[in-house]
Amino acid sequence: MLSFENESSFAPPVQRPFAMTRALRLLRRRLVGSAFVLLIVVIGSFLLLEAAPGDAVDAYIVSTGGDAGMIELLRHRWGLDQSELTRLANYLWALLHLDLGQSVTFSRPISDIILERLPTTLILMGSATALSFGLGSALGIYAGARPGSFRDRFLSIGSLALYAVPGFWLGLVLIVVFAVDLRWLPIGGIETIASGKTGFSRAADVATHLVLPVSALGFIYLALYLRMMRAGMAEAWRQDFVLAARARGLPRRRIVLAHVARNALLPLITMLGLQSAQMLGGSVVIESVFAVPGLGRLAQEAVAGRDTPLLLGIILVSAVLVIAINLLVDLAYAVLDPRVGAGEASA
Repeated sequence: MLSFENESSFAPPVQRPFAMTRALRLLRRRLVGSAFVLLIVVIGSFLLLEAAPGDAVDAYIVSTGGDAGMIELLRHRWGLDQSELTRLANYLWALLHLDLGQSVTFSRPISDIILERLPTTLILMGSATALSFGLGSALGIYAGARPGSFRDRFLSIGSLALYAVPGFWLGLVLIVVFAVDLRWLPIGGIETIASGKTGFSRAADVATHLVLPVSALGFIYLALYLRMMRAGMAEAWRQDFVLAARARGLPRRRIVLAHVARNALLPLITMLGLQSAQMLGGSVVIESVFAVPGLGRLAQEAVAGRDTPLLLGIILVSAVLVIAINLLVDLAYAVLDPRVGAGEASA
């Protein structure tokens, strides 16, 4: 009599593609598409900025004064007397040589200015993202562990109210409460001017200055992650695998963390990539409110001075950051879930 107890041993081995190989193939395909995206961003931004009235010479003359001869001289010196097509071709040719041009406002290479401001924006965005994603996911798990309970309703209503608050208004409220009234934290800036601090003391000073802007930028998106995690967990509780885990008598804490929260986490990773562009746009307002010398405040200064080359450089660097973050999210998705991107990577 034949025994089928070891029937599975006769089954052919399942061929599974290596997750890392699939992720690298997906990365290669996305990089090719990203080059066309950057080209569209550069050309579209250039044409939109050229369609706006006025130029850098007009902004300079308004602030300093000058006659018609100076206006013509400045337009010739800054290349503004050429046609739009010629200036676009020259700008694209310079980009091929990794040259972002010269800022007419600061009279310095644009790459040097951006490299000075970029670390501040990255620290601000990274800290705000870690705050919103980490704390928002944790509160979402806490609320979604018992859907319909008091804590679920309280956190859901509170997150909705927080998400409806404008970022600049929240920043001003934080300044009034913690910097003006309580005097616990500095009003703005990135560090104490001429403090002479180095090493750990300087790092602590920078961290103290970043508490308010990071809170103002991160709390808005914290509410979004909380609601998404809570909604995903509420949907996961009705799935068959959760019902099976409960029927097996597994502890509720294990079901929440190992089954429900884990499956609800994947949409949050997708939102993390989409939120990067919104976070970068929100940093423009927050950096202006708190006088943080980052890319956002630099963009405001470029707009005020009608510095088109500098503004194009900021837009290009911002687009590269958004694309890089979304590539990392795609790689994380491909590694965490083998079904995602398998067909695209194998094509």
